[in-house]
Amino acid sequence: MKGLIHKAAINLLLLPCLAVAGQVDPGEEVISSVLAMGVAAPGVAPPRGDESEGPFKRLVIKNANVIDGAGAPTQGPVTIVIEGDRIVDLRGGGTGSLHLGEEDYDADTRVIDASGQYVIPGLIDAHAHFGTPSHAFGGALTNPEYVAKLWLAHGITTVREPGALMGLQWTLDHKQRSDSGEIAAPRIKVYALFPETMSSPDEARNWVRAVRRKGADGIKFLGAAPAVIEAAMGEARKLGMRTMYHHSQVSVARMNVLDSARMGLDSMEHWYGLPEAMFRDRRVQDYPDSYNYNNEQDRFSEAGRLWQQTAAPGSEPWTSTIDELIGLDFTLDPTFTVYEVNRDTMRARRAEWHDQYTMPYMARAFEPNPRIHGSFHFDWTTADEVAWRNNYRLWMSFVNDYKNAGGRVTVGSDSGFLYGMYGFGYVRELELLQEAGFHPLEVLQAATLNGAEVVGIAGETGSIEVGKKADLVIVNENPLANFKVLYGTGHQKLNTDTGTMERTRGILYTIKDGIVFDAEKMLADVRRLVEEQKAREGEI
Repeated sequence: MKGLIHKAAINLLLLPCLAVAGQVDPGEEVISSVLAMGVAAPGVAPPRGDESEGPFKRLVIKNANVIDGAGAPTQGPVTIVIEGDRIVDLRGGGTGSLHLGEEDYDADTRVIDASGQYVIPGLIDAHAHFGTPSHAFGGALTNPEYVAKLWLAHGITTVREPGALMGLQWTLDHKQRSDSGEIAAPRIKVYALFPETMSSPDEARNWVRAVRRKGADGIKFLGAAPAVIEAAMGEARKLGMRTMYHHSQVSVARMNVLDSARMGLDSMEHWYGLPEAMFRDRRVQDYPDSYNYNNEQDRFSEAGRLWQQTAAPGSEPWTSTIDELIGLDFTLDPTFTVYEVNRDTMRARRAEWHDQYTMPYMARAFEPNPRIHGSFHFDWTTADEVAWRNNYRLWMSFVNDYKNAGGRVTVGSDSGFLYGMYGFGYVRELELLQEAGFHPLEVLQAATLNGAEVVGIAGETGSIEVGKKADLVIVNENPLANFKVLYGTGHQKLNTDTGTMERTRGILYTIKDGIVFDAEKMLADVRRLVEEQKAREGEI
């Protein structure tokens, strides 16, 4: 298998959409190439089991401290009444803050006493791969039960899946099974990956119609000829589909973020294309003569020096870009967390959750390897890390200014690459938004209501309101005081009475569509899956 992988790796993962549309079913290009190398097909998530209960005829969460996700401060005690999959009453919430007495509930009612605990809306990961073919280079494709339970155990009830890299039909099947409540998984909004080699506007429109017929919710772009992308975006809008764009460095000179936003793009991913939109003394990045995009250490080392080449914070190009993007109702989905390895590689490699929660095939795929996308730290230097820290200061400044001016920012993790772990990476993104200057309430709004808006489901979820879906997270401690309590590994602190270090108990339950998922049971399932995989591979 290693020989087959070595021959195809660069074309497959560094430039993942080389297949011409029409050679395989729309949306299946990447996974078809992986399976052709002899890798076993991805498994399917099993039916949900004792990690979950419901939905119930009536579910009552009483005496909770509620953070609504729309920017309001904590209110409590509040009792949330749910019937089926909908919130039907909020007692003690709102401007009146009327605290009603206890009620007697019949046998059809499940009651959770959340006294002293906090309830937030279900979290939305706006950039969440349901596995990645890169892991096949470590020996296997991603286990969907493992991914889905890590997401739910970290409070994530909706994901925007950018590219369906495990196969469009496979991903759509899991979307349907999640929607029906058959499996333990977040709600999945599936975005098909647009082929970069698309040759004409008509071909692009036909491709968009094809993936829409298959059930895709949106399109993810990496690059193509501007006329082709404009045609695809226009067709997507006609069909009620959403769009997202990772402006790859091989195409950004032809189309930066302002160009695509003017065409109607809904959101940009990461930050590529944004500094280029504010260039004033150049039109292309200052690449060294020896630069090779397919050498990923070149690619990411130089990417860490790009923000220093663009307009300064507060300058006219900086502010006018913010103003125009806000006027276009544009969304920034920065995914700070996935690139943090570049500013502190040792921290990412040795994160405490790797021991129990990282699959062995993922751990191998993360390690430096020129055959694998995102595994490029071959000779990562102090200068590289310093450059990326400077990059972050400028990048974070723009994102915070954008938020302060009224722009929409969402929370995406892009986990599965660069030592980024499902669920854990999402919580780290919350911390990094706070580092960027967001108030914790603004962070939660980005993680909930803003995410629902960009996906197009704000009428259904994203905040705690009567009539909306019962997508909620019950947390044992106040996340506004410390987002670390949301990690599946908890937050470590000293018990001054006993003189010993203890772990906090953070998320207790994640509720999606009125179904109550036990976070501790899901984390135990994940640890078991990791142990079983290690045993199969002879690592324990």
